[in-house]
Amino acid sequence: MDIQQIFKNNRQWAEDKLGADNNYFKKLASGQNSKILYIGCSDSRVSAEEMMGVAPGEVFVHRNIANMVPNNDLNSHSVLSYAVNHLEVDHIIVCGHYNCGGIKAAMIQQDFGILNPWLRNIRDVFRLHMEELRMITNEEQQYDRFVELNVQEQCINVIKTADVQKAILTRNITIHGWVFDIHTGRLVDLKIDFHKILEKIMEIYKIH
Repeated sequence: MDIQQIFKNNRQWAEDKLGADNNYFKKLASGQNSKILYIGCSDSRVSAEEMMGVAPGEVFVHRNIANMVPNNDLNSHSVLSYAVNHLEVDHIIVCGHYNCGGIKAAMIQQDFGILNPWLRNIRDVFRLHMEELRMITNEEQQYDRFVELNVQEQCINVIKTADVQKAILTRNITIHGWVFDIHTGRLVDLKIDFHKILEKIMEIYKIH
């Protein structure tokens, strides 16, 4: 795409918004009131606000390769802390998507340079669920299930954090694991039973 076209698109977008509401940008500049944190993939085909049908200011968004929440990633944890403690979000969504390049790269025995440490976090998910994933002989179905299990593990990483654990003591925060089906355009709620998954091990991660 021509870069100058982007500025033309932006001017048209701004004019359209002002045409519908003269105070649109005054309201936007007054601050955000997001009650949802969305953690998704950086893939250019997956736009959080567009696929959820929400307006600017309604969702606080963090994106990275394969929608990860690694335990040692200051970026994702800073976003999580701000969303929980300052925006006081009620919902935290981890959303993966089928046909994810990051997931596929993690399955390839190749040197990806600076990406290697990041991909190891994804490979750790495969190691945790190797028995189930190895039983799936169809390659595409295996990738799809890997995407789902990665979402599950990143949701668990969210629950492990001190910020979320402390917030849960004082208010209701719901963690959601979703997948965007890039073939149909539909969001899929994985309906993960976190209580069942964590009931035997959560005492290891309890901070309070």
